[in-house]
Amino acid sequence: MKTTMVFETAKTLEKGIENMMFGAKKDYYDWTTNNGQKDLTGYSKEQMDNWDKMIKITNGKKYIKIVRDRGVFAFVMKEDSGKFKKGDILKPSSFRAPALNSARGNVLTGQYPIRWTGPLYLK
Repeated sequence: MKTTMVFETAKTLEKGIENMMFGAKKDYYDWTTNNGQKDLTGYSKEQMDNWDKMIKITNGKKYIKIVRDRGVFAFVMKEDSGKFKKGDILKPSSFRAPALNSARGNVLTGQYPIRWTGPLYLK
């Protein structure tokens, strides 16, 4: 399966998060339809129809938490802090905190891989 990339840049964190979640939604569509070669039906169609409704965005002190359905999809840095820059995408370590090993991309600068299950390591 090909890797879905988010190429778009953004001027705001909100637009960057929207771009990231659009990329994840596109990846889900590609995955469930074999890149458009089969119809979207049943559970997969229901998931696509409700995708945007299942996203909850919460602002914390340092991070913006993105929850899809009942699981944390990613955290996004609100400001530069330590080794991370504003807009950096972090995988969750738990429901309340991100993994602080490395950024998976940046919602402001784009150019990162994404899956419907979450952001991928940068290569």
